[in-house]
This record gives sequence, C-alpha cells and structure tokens, in this order.
Amino acid sequence: MVRFMSLSSGSSGNCYYIESPEGAILIDVGINIRNISHDLKLHNISMADKVKAVLLTHDHADHIRSIGHLSEKYGFPIYATEKVFKGIDHARYVINKPEVRLRNVIVPEKSFSVAGFEVTAFDIPHDASQNVGYYITGHGLSFTLLTDVGHITSTIREYASKAIHLVVEANYDKEMLMFGSYPEFLKQRVSGPTGHLSNQETGEFLASVFRPEMENIWLCHLSKDNNHPELCWKTIENRLFNEGIRVGKDVTLTTLKRTQASPLYVLVP
Repeated sequence: MVRFMSLSSGSSGNCYYIESPEGAILIDVGINIRNISHDLKLHNISMADKVKAVLLTHDHADHIRSIGHLSEKYGFPIYATEKVFKGIDHARYVINKPEVRLRNVIVPEKSFSVAGFEVTAFDIPHDASQNVGYYITGHGLSFTLLTDVGHITSTIREYASKAIHLVVEANYDKEMLMFGSYPEFLKQRVSGPTGHLSNQETGEFLASVFRPEMENIWLCHLSKDNNHPELCWKTIENRLFNEGIRVGKDVTLTTLKRTQASPLYVLVP
C-alpha cells in the first residue's frame, strides 16, 4: 500500500508522512519528534523502523525546528537543497545541526530515488533561503506537495497538473487578513509575491489545473488568525463548482488541521 498522513499543517509546525511498501518519508519536521512518534504509533507505525529519509521544503522554523534533534536521535538521511542546508546552519532555532554525513544535497528538477519512490523537487517562490515543492511517484502513485507559495508559476502548474493526489496551501482569506490585527508590514508580507496563497488564489489555481484523474486535494497551512477551515473549504468548493467540478463526486476536498494529525489515507491499495 501507499499511505499518507498530515501530522501538523500550519504556522505552528508542519510535518507530512508518505509510505510505500519499501519505507516511508517525512516531509518537513517543524513539530516535536515525540508528537510525530506518538501519532505514528497510533497506526502501529514505528518511526525508527519505517522512516528512511526526511525531505525539507525550506528553512523556516515551522518546517525544520526538530531536524537537529531528529537527525541526532534517529540518523535519518536528510534531503534538501544546498541553500536550505546553509539556512539551517545559520538558524538559531535549530540547536543541533544535522551531521554532514546525513546531508543529501538535491537540485530542483533533478529526480532521485528514496523509500521506493521517485522524487523530484521544484522551485516555489517564498521568502526563505530557498523553497521547493515535491512531486513523488511510484507504485501507481503521483503525489504533489506545494506549501508556502508566494505566487503560482508555470513550474508549479506543471507539477500540480500531474498529480492524482495534491497537497496545496490555502493560507488566508483576503478579507480576514485585510481587516485583521496584523500590522501592515506583515499583511504585505503574507499577501506579497514571496508570501502565501489566499483561499481565493488557491481556488483559481485548482480550477485551472484540475483534471478528471485527480482523486484528492488537501488544503494545507491554514492561518490561525486569518482563515477558518469551513470558510477555506467553502470558498474553494464554490470556485470548483463554478468550473463544473463537483466536490464529493469528481474529487475529494479536505482541509488539514493545524495542530492535529489527519487520518492515515490509503492512496494506492
């Protein structure tokens, strides 16, 4: 089987798990490793036995906070771009830096194999040292993860349109951000070209890349202050409906929780 679970998805921390018969991958480790281990054990998954590698999208704290502790305790190989590793080395919130022997430098759009999957990283605009999404295939799976997306590019469209299973950011509602409590500079940062995607932008994007083969769309990295799961889901459901795409019939649409694990989804039996 190929299985997927979100362990946490939001500005407080991000971590995703994807598993093949040969092993499993963690994508980002911005939460406590005790929580990761606990949530996996609830599904009879041993992190030490099953996980073969960690993939990092970028070097912001909510995505890498536990990478030093994780690498020290478990010795998992870590895959990231050279710029992201340099960002980790300068990050004050990563106390134990990952050992050099565990570091695997990846290059966007140059594929590599790990845990029974073929993985391709690709650039995503965001105000980090560098940010990448991941396109993962194998065992009948095509899976794309896009988070912390400043704006949509042709490369992002290409890898999203290939996916049968898609994880994509829907960070904020435009009106909630505009009239909310954030200072003006932070509003500009969030909504700017290297910030995050709004519900409305994600809805437009999904309407343009949807194809009948898509089965699952998960909405990730929802803001605590500038979004609500129900508002996010309904905004995007309405936009898809206006394009003739029926949620629940043509595709499954799910908002991922900020601080709680999702169910363990079976993607390929």
